[in-house]
Amino acid sequence: MTGETTVRTAGRIHGRSAQRAAVRALLDELPARGGHLVVTGEPGLGRTTLLDWAARAYRSGPVLRLAPGPGATATSGELLGSLRTVTSTAPLLVCVDDAHLWDARARAALAGPAQRLRPAGRTGVLLSVAGHRALDAEFARLPLVRLDPLTPPGAADLLDDLTDGTVAPAVRDLLVAEAEGNPALLHALLRRLSPAELSGHLPLSGPAADSTVLAEVAGAASAGDDEGAGDLLLTVAAAVRASHGPDADVGLVLDAVRRLRPASRPAPLPDPLPGQLALTGGRLRFHSELVRRTVHAAAAPDRRRDAHRALADALEQGDGAGPLPVLLHRSWSGAGPAPAPRLADRLASAADDATVTAPHGLRATAYTRAAELTADAATRAARYTAAAEQALLAGRPERARPLLAAARDGAAPAAVRGRAELVRGLTELGDGPVGDAHQTLLLAASLLAPDAPAAAETAALAAADAAWAAGDLRTCLDALAPGPPGGGGPGPNGPAVHRDTAPHPARTLAAVVREHRIGMRALLEGRLDRASAPLGQVVERGRTDDGPERLLRSAAAALLLGDVDAARRGGARALAAARQLGSDTLVPRALEYLAYAELRAGRHPQARAHAEEGLRTALRAGQRNTAAHHRAVLALAASIEEDPDAVARHVAAALATARRHGLAQVTTLAEWATARADLGRGRPHAAADRLGLLVLPGPGRGHFAVWRLAVPCFVEAAVLAGRHEDTREVLADFADWAAFGADPQAAAQLARCHALLAPPDRADALYRRALARHDEAGGDFERARTALLHGKWLRRRRRPGEARGLLGTALAGFDRCGAGVWAAQARGELRALGALSDAADTGTLTRLTPQQLRIARHVAEGATNREVALTLAVSTRTVDYHLRKVFAALGVRSRLELARLVEQAEQAEPVEKTGARP
Repeated sequence: MTGETTVRTAGRIHGRSAQRAAVRALLDELPARGGHLVVTGEPGLGRTTLLDWAARAYRSGPVLRLAPGPGATATSGELLGSLRTVTSTAPLLVCVDDAHLWDARARAALAGPAQRLRPAGRTGVLLSVAGHRALDAEFARLPLVRLDPLTPPGAADLLDDLTDGTVAPAVRDLLVAEAEGNPALLHALLRRLSPAELSGHLPLSGPAADSTVLAEVAGAASAGDDEGAGDLLLTVAAAVRASHGPDADVGLVLDAVRRLRPASRPAPLPDPLPGQLALTGGRLRFHSELVRRTVHAAAAPDRRRDAHRALADALEQGDGAGPLPVLLHRSWSGAGPAPAPRLADRLASAADDATVTAPHGLRATAYTRAAELTADAATRAARYTAAAEQALLAGRPERARPLLAAARDGAAPAAVRGRAELVRGLTELGDGPVGDAHQTLLLAASLLAPDAPAAAETAALAAADAAWAAGDLRTCLDALAPGPPGGGGPGPNGPAVHRDTAPHPARTLAAVVREHRIGMRALLEGRLDRASAPLGQVVERGRTDDGPERLLRSAAAALLLGDVDAARRGGARALAAARQLGSDTLVPRALEYLAYAELRAGRHPQARAHAEEGLRTALRAGQRNTAAHHRAVLALAASIEEDPDAVARHVAAALATARRHGLAQVTTLAEWATARADLGRGRPHAAADRLGLLVLPGPGRGHFAVWRLAVPCFVEAAVLAGRHEDTREVLADFADWAAFGADPQAAAQLARCHALLAPPDRADALYRRALARHDEAGGDFERARTALLHGKWLRRRRRPGEARGLLGTALAGFDRCGAGVWAAQARGELRALGALSDAADTGTLTRLTPQQLRIARHVAEGATNREVALTLAVSTRTVDYHLRKVFAALGVRSRLELARLVEQAEQAEPVEKTGARP
């Protein structure tokens, strides 16, 4: 590595929107109250960069930047002296970098009340403290923002920003994997490579992240105070490398340390521990993964091998150790990179053994090490491919991609190359253009068909999934066309991507895949009679199965059949199974099915809860496409609430990925969410314009499996906008869809649509028929919408008694499901009837949405807008927006009036403190 590349500064801060929002909340509140915020994170994650951004963004007064000198501890005297230099009485922002290096008195002053620090005026204190050590006691009670490593997509975006996207794809994947989300490490890796290496014209001459580059980023954070501390740090670092998680058993570590120093007297765990370590529940871990890697890489090779040998000996003489940790430590204790066929075979065999309890990440490590010790090129390629499969299941696609690159070998059999393409296609399906994923998966199916027909079936169905996501019906049907008959499952070295512990899992999965494929094709061809049996079999298997892949197929089949309860059951069981097996790549998918099932059932709060968790897990697992689906669900859930900013935010994020990766289904759902928000806020013309593009015939029509779901919204918007004629054709199509039986709400929605279009002498009966159908199907939101429309119709025909009952029912239904924007419509209608007076309703907290109610309570308890924003993890602008709505809804003009009203209302009619409506 020649180090010839000059790396420019990134054009923007990547992946820190939540942290910047927290800092912005401090800056916004500073002129009124001042305050504190602590930013922490391991070396290289950008603490100083965030403080620089805050200093540039602050415009309300002066900024004082403080940092200790090199190698010295800053004192309280230096702190006070610096503060005296600020003569302005304007609100002051104090940015203190590396505040953990200040002496105890200075730390106490920085953490104390801001007015004591500077009595002359408002002061905000933004502190940066190291995350590779325990937080100082002085800062423990202050609001904290943690900088986590960037997600793989975030790191890839940063790399592209630094290099204008000129890095070769294989090199790019390797750098993202080696950096592990650390921006400074990514910078350092780039600087060490020559332009020829970055472009892929020259191979890399050694490990990308070696001890030198790791130590450059970690600095002094990885150094031990003495030889004993150094041995302990090295042993923990080596133990974690072959552990099931981020920590290691303290007894194992102490046993290994004694073996490292047999001549010395056995020593207990030092007190205090080295600052880099934490002890919790008998387990030792590093505060920083970067520091752990640095400690291990920077140790002398002989000492590192001794540590692994000591750990292997300790594990073999202990109880309960599985074979994988022992074999891994043995493999790392050997000298040199020479092949070791027998050890490689033992490692691969243990990693392939389904009876061995081990997470996917540890299996990936074992397969990788077995490949490194393998001389035969074809066998090495197979083992790298198996490692990539396990890395993908562990939710580490950024690790899978370099392993797939290492697996490339022209001498490998077609089945091995097909397995590699299957993993590559599944990786692209989670994070990449779905058109590319479709072609890759078709190639996998063709390579696998002769020798691994069951795996070929899996690849073909995944190709259909890619075409489904792209909204290409013809291509989806082609991928689902009958192919080679499925045979027995893969052998001992078969696709690990579908391994689980059920009896005969490969044969069972193969049957599920075939049934799902047959039923899905029949459904898309409009042959429900032929689709019900095979899809029903897939659903039925989910009642007794425990394999996450098969349970996911069960949930998907249930959604296709409109069996929402079975979809929720299958999704929940798949989620539990994926978590139990440590399959982080399947958790976001299980949450996706759960979120869609709740959405189809009209349970928007539950859908939002699943989608919020799904979004977090998808981003951590590098699955931007899955994250986009979750954002679309969040947009639809938010579209019924009184928060247009949330809808716009989720829609923009979903479309940013959907348009780049060709996700037609996500695009349709996001556009529908925007239109439904318009309709709820009384903007039918805008809603009809947007929905018309989705549902009316033409080249721009929405996703083939989704646009019909938006038809009832379009009919309502079009009628209110005076565009009755536009509804005729799509309503006939929707009638066929309702008769199809795959949507439990469709029959009631169809009757409501007919009522909207019907002459006065027929509308009443059609509305009543719709309400009766809703009673059969369930779902608060859709029934409340029908009751609202019926109540409006009755009020305009001067039938107030009947209208009042329906509008009250609608209001109760909207309140129950948190549909604040629609509840406002119902209240407006009731006021027009004189059934809800402003005076009587002013003090009722049930007028507020759940989010507004939470904010109102916090404000009534004396919290500032910034404190509310930090508590609820939202921006101060969102709090400001909701608070204005609260004041308007409750008729109050000050925070004091709000506090009195909340207290009176809760004394008169107690409401649960969770923020949910009674």
